[in-house]
Amino acid sequence: MLQLLQQELTLTNFALFFAWGVLMLLIILGFVTYAIYFERKVIGWMQFRIGPNRTGPFGLLQSVADVTKLLIKEDTIPKKADRDLFILAPAITFIPSFAVIAAIPFTKTIMASDLNVGILYYVALSGISTIGIVLGGWASNNKYALLGGMRSAAQMISYEIPLVISVVGVIMTTGSMNLRLIVEGQQGGFWHWNFLPQIIGFVVFVIAAVSELNRTPFDLPEAESELVAGYHVEYSGFRFAFFMLAEYVYVFAIASLTTVLFLGGWHAPFTFLDFIPGIIWFLIKFCFIVFFLFWIRATLPRVRVDQLMSIGWKVLLPLALVNVLITAVCTTIFMK
Repeated sequence: MLQLLQQELTLTNFALFFAWGVLMLLIILGFVTYAIYFERKVIGWMQFRIGPNRTGPFGLLQSVADVTKLLIKEDTIPKKADRDLFILAPAITFIPSFAVIAAIPFTKTIMASDLNVGILYYVALSGISTIGIVLGGWASNNKYALLGGMRSAAQMISYEIPLVISVVGVIMTTGSMNLRLIVEGQQGGFWHWNFLPQIIGFVVFVIAAVSELNRTPFDLPEAESELVAGYHVEYSGFRFAFFMLAEYVYVFAIASLTTVLFLGGWHAPFTFLDFIPGIIWFLIKFCFIVFFLFWIRATLPRVRVDQLMSIGWKVLLPLALVNVLITAVCTTIFMK
């Protein structure tokens, strides 16, 4: 794929790019379908419940049935809603979540694009989803939906700042925002992975990423007991499915980005295991992070909104800045 990127754009190359995009979309849709299933099974196992077990063998078709039900449900639009924005909001939320994956390198050769500003590309596009959520809440002409949209905007903007600053240390040590080069700088065993020298940035990144995903314990925009399901309360059918799809696609993207930035990407933890294909190591780390997100949802209670904002501004932001300062000092010392 990387060799294709370096060639002149022809009709054949365009067809290959299109096929690559369709393949990635199918892979991600498959991931979303069964991530929902395994999340329910994992949480059920942790909380001494059974989870899905009726639809299909071992309940494997439960998520397929749920998605089918959503797609065939009646599509309702409130009479006094802003119809155009109401229809547009789910698309604005979903499209950036899929587009950010173009910058993720899964191996040396399996990647959609080799961007020199891959991190900047990810941050810039992921921020657009906030606009879709706010639009969905505002266009619904519903006070509960508007409150949910405003909460989500405040949360995502607040946590995006420490999220970005936590990555600055990795950029400083690597000297590049190219995600492929960041992974190549971590070869040689797990002691070369960025999560060790950047442990403060790694912790800040993980906490801020969970909040960016609007997942427990930071799922305030979807606090059913307080806001009647939040910003998407007026959505039904496939438009509601788009919001949920965007959330799980971002789970895919954040798990991939964490693997690339801090866990060595496709590199093996020990050099004597280099004979195992890199994509296998990437998938193992990726699945561990996804499992960790499920684990958090099963065990931690939802925080209050004032606690949410205090953690972001009073704890994570100062820690991220301290990490940048420590990295700058250490980089200067070792360069001398």
